[in-house]
Amino acid sequence: MSDGAVLHVKGRVLAGPDEVRDELWVVGGRVCYDRPAGARDITTVAGWALPGLVDAHCHVGLGAEGPVDTDTAEKQALTDRETGTLLIRDAGSPSDTRWIDDRDDLPKIIRAGRHIARTRRYLRNYAWEIEPEDLVAHVAREARRGDGWVKLVGDWIDRDLGDLSPCWPREAVQAAIAEAHRLGARVTAHCFAENSLRDLVEAGIDCIEHATGLTEDLIPLFAERGVAIVPTLVNIATFPRLADGGEKKFPRWSAHMRRLHERRYDTVRAAYDAGIPVFVGTDAGGTLPHGLVAEEVAELVAAGIPPVDALAATSWAARAWLGRPGLEEGAPADLVVYETDPRADVRVLAAPRRVVLNGRVVE
Repeated sequence: MSDGAVLHVKGRVLAGPDEVRDELWVVGGRVCYDRPAGARDITTVAGWALPGLVDAHCHVGLGAEGPVDTDTAEKQALTDRETGTLLIRDAGSPSDTRWIDDRDDLPKIIRAGRHIARTRRYLRNYAWEIEPEDLVAHVAREARRGDGWVKLVGDWIDRDLGDLSPCWPREAVQAAIAEAHRLGARVTAHCFAENSLRDLVEAGIDCIEHATGLTEDLIPLFAERGVAIVPTLVNIATFPRLADGGEKKFPRWSAHMRRLHERRYDTVRAAYDAGIPVFVGTDAGGTLPHGLVAEEVAELVAAGIPPVDALAATSWAARAWLGRPGLEEGAPADLVVYETDPRADVRVLAAPRRVVLNGRVVE
C-alpha cells in the first residue's frame, strides 16, 4: 500500500464484545468509521476483524540461556506478529529491545524492564539477582527504564528447603511496590506457590503471573484489591515434565509442582468466578516458543472461562488494562481479520486471514 492508500475492512468489525460494525476504513494508518471523501486507491479486506491480539506475558530478546542477539529477537517478534499478536507486555527481559520501537512492522511492546530476583533464586542470566536491602533501588531503576511496569520474582525453589518459598520479606516488597507506584509504574510478580501471595497482595501489587498458588482463602483478597492474574496455562502445562526432572534431587518440590498443575483449571475458573481480572499471557521466550496466544486462549476456555471473555482477555479487555486503544475512532489501525466469528470458536485465532499493523497489511 502506498502512503496515500486506503484500507477498507468489511464484513464484521468487533470493536467490542457486543459492539459489531459492518466496516471500517484505515486512513493515514488510523481507524476511521466514515468513508473518506474522494478515496481512490482502496484495498479491501473481508472477514471478522478484532483488535490486534495481546500477549500480556511474553519475553522478546530472551532465550533459554539468557539474552539473545538482535536477529533472534526479531524472529521472535515476527513469529508473534504472524499469529496476530500486535501488543506485547514484555514481562522481563535482559535484552535492550528499544530498537523495535523504530520498526512499524513489529508488534508494539510495553516493557517491564529486567526481572528482579533474589540471589541464586532464579534462572541463570535472566534477572538482576540482589538481596532485600537493594530491592527498592532496583525497582526504582527498572521503573524508570520500563514502560510503566516492573517485574519481581516472588517465589522460587529454595534449595535448603527443597521446595518453593517466598523470595522477599514483606517489609522489603511493601517498600519496593510503594516506590514503583510513586514513580508511576505498576508491579507484577512471578509466583507459582501459595505462600508468597498474601504478602504481595497486601503490599499493593498490581498483578500476579502464573498464580497457580491461588487458594480459596486468597481469592477474595485478590478480588477485593483488584489484583489481576495472567495464568500462562501453556507454561503450566510443562510442570509435570519439570517435576519429573527434579524428582530425585527435590522430591518435595516435584510433588508440589504436580499438585499445582493438577488443579490449574480449577484455580483459574475460581479466580474468574470471583471477579478477578484474567488476561492472556504465554510466557513465550526463555524455554517456550513464541506465537502461542491462540493456544493460551483455548486453555482459558478449557478452564471454564466463557469464550467471549477468554477472547476479551487477549483483545478489548487486555488493551484497556494496559492503557492501549482497540478499534476506536482515530486509534492506530492494529487489527487481525479471520474467516469466521472468533466469539463462536476461539480456535479460529490460530489462522488469521490478514494481519494489519499500523494500517498496513503485513501478513
